Amino acid sequence: MSLFRCLAFAFAALPCLVAGAQGAATAAAPAPSAAPSPAPTTLHEAARLQVGVVTDYDPAYVSIPYPGGDVDAHSGVCSDVVVRALRGLGFDLQKAIHEDMRAHFSAYPRNWGLKRPDRNIDHRRVPNMACYFRRRGWSVPVTENPADYLPGDIVTCLIGASLPHVMIVSDRCDEEGVPLVIHNIGGGTQEEGDLFSYTITEHFRVPARALGGQR
Repeated sequence: MSLFRCLAFAFAALPCLVAGAQGAATAAAPAPSAAPSPAPTTLHEAARLQVGVVTDYDPAYVSIPYPGGDVDAHSGVCSDVVVRALRGLGFDLQKAIHEDMRAHFSAYPRNWGLKRPDRNIDHRRVPNMACYFRRRGWSVPVTENPADYLPGDIVTCLIGASLPHVMIVSDRCDEEGVPLVIHNIGGGTQEEGDLFSYTITEHFRVPARALGGQR
């Protein structure tokens, strides 16, 4: 091959070589990382994070660590929605109820025949949770007016004649303006329109000063 033909071939191939080098550089460039989701700042936001994560309902007694203990992250009961939401804002209800029951055991319900506090389960029982909230002065009136139920309020009720249940009021409403609730009533954590579906027994509002750190 003559020198002229060699030079012509080299110049003809040069664009392909440059394009190939640019493509390799582009492929090697790291993809930008997704921005982290902002941390929840309200109780209903912290509860909503459990929707789609907690997909089962399991009332079994489980030994868990203390403090900061939890059952399987994909399971739990209605009270675990509240426990996890409060913990997401810096308030460990397991620790708070256990300490209060140790100091004031006689003030709590005796529904289960216990003679001493049990830090594995006490905070997961709705009557104990309601007792603690009352003792903290967090009670607000029970009414039938949807406007009285604010986002992040905690509502206890009875399913049937005697099964205690607890729900967190959402900032979203149904088509009639009634707030939705975030709860686990059997199929995992859901956000749905059940605020007035059951007999409401107590209504609580956690003050902002109680969140963001254990007290």
